[in-house]
Amino acid sequence: MPHLGLVTLVVPDYDEAIAFYVDAVGFRLLEDTPLGDGKRWVAVAPPGARETGLLLAEATNGEERARIGDQTGGRVGWFLHTDDFERDAERMRRAGVVFKEEPRYEPYGTVAVFQDPYGNLWDLIQPRKDA
Repeated sequence: MPHLGLVTLVVPDYDEAIAFYVDAVGFRLLEDTPLGDGKRWVAVAPPGARETGLLLAEATNGEERARIGDQTGGRVGWFLHTDDFERDAERMRRAGVVFKEEPRYEPYGTVAVFQDPYGNLWDLIQPRKDA
């Protein structure tokens, strides 16, 4: 069955993005392969992910740099699921992740928006068990 393997996230610097997504958010570094001319194939994913991850793509021109932090027009673009909202939100806060709001309790679960260093918005969600 086809599945979504990687989603590209344009970033200003590979190493800065790896540090944020691995050290602060808690993702695993799946691959960091040099491609020549300063380009790299850098893939990260949450520890439990079996299919989908992020391909961190360093911007190489003005048009790409203009998209950093606003790839979804100011909307939440990524939805990170957790089985323990409080544990993961607290760990992320201690690592310097900025949450834009206090946790909300929605019909689908507990959720709060956080922001990466570039301005991209994410939801941290603990789905309701019966949802």
